Amino acid sequence: MPAEVERFFDAVEAGNWDELESLFDSIWKQHQAKPPVAEIEAIWPAVLDAYGAAEQAHEWPAQKLLDYGNAILGSLRPDSVYVGGTDPGRFVPALLNGSEGEPRIVITQNGLADAKYLEYVQFLYGDRFAALGPEDARTAQLEYLQDARKRLEQNQLRPGEDVRLKAGELQSGFEDDAVQASGQISVMAVNELLLNKLLEKNPNLSFALEESFPLKSVNADATPNGPIMELRAQEDNPFTPERASQSVEYWREQTKQLMADAEFMESDYAKKSYSKLVSTQAGLLADRNYRAEAEAAFQFANQLCPYCPEAVFRHVDLLLSQQRADDAARVLNNAIGADPKNQQFRDLAAQLQK
Repeated sequence: MPAEVERFFDAVEAGNWDELESLFDSIWKQHQAKPPVAEIEAIWPAVLDAYGAAEQAHEWPAQKLLDYGNAILGSLRPDSVYVGGTDPGRFVPALLNGSEGEPRIVITQNGLADAKYLEYVQFLYGDRFAALGPEDARTAQLEYLQDARKRLEQNQLRPGEDVRLKAGELQSGFEDDAVQASGQISVMAVNELLLNKLLEKNPNLSFALEESFPLKSVNADATPNGPIMELRAQEDNPFTPERASQSVEYWREQTKQLMADAEFMESDYAKKSYSKLVSTQAGLLADRNYRAEAEAAFQFANQLCPYCPEAVFRHVDLLLSQQRADDAARVLNNAIGADPKNQQFRDLAAQLQK
């Protein structure tokens, strides 16, 4: 292990934020180099996990971090595989994992297309579940590229999807002999294929998800469960109208408690993180045609953080699908008032005005 990486882990253990941040920046540059430094690549997933946990501990008020992480871990079944998405949803549960009871399997949906990350997961949890391997990642990439090529030829690419005929060296993303793909839409499409593959390989395990990016096929059998979602839960935890109402009531009570907490209200990190959790469940409610419940959940998300991008954009989408342009404009105006420098909010408001 490079001496710089050893110093980084020493700084993490000592809680020396300034030193570990500086060392991480240097290690990150070596990871990003073309080609990357081999010794750094071999241990990069562990470096990222340690830094992510340290960053969350640095950014969050301590009690709010504990509340957030324990709410997620406490909602899991004993045999659950937890799949984090956002930085808080990934690193906070990982930080607290095992502090009370048996450690869970904690992974992230965002790293599944990375062969090094899959090796890391195999190292951590390979004796506890059927983990994916680097060959699974490459198979999923090729499957996505074949489908993307057909859709490119038929002019049916998804909004924001960056797929083109192969031309020159690809800096990041995926490629085969014919096409290249890059950007968030393509990466998350491959991650979605891989998460479905992981579910197939572990038919007897329970899976829970904190969403990074909406994965329609993965969410098809999902049910709200506390602050997150339980996957393929239809048999023993079906998504009934009662479950939809319970989700709304859960967030009604959580919002009431959080809004009365001065420490929460002063933490931008905490407000955005909780708002993202609520908006994810609101989106799931909307997908299942629980429109009234979805609207209520989006209202809670906007109360907690009126400038959380995911909550704002998904709420606006729901309102526009119901031909409620005036209500959508009010949501955007509230977001702009809370975050005047956010150009995405302003651009969407201008489009809506037209």
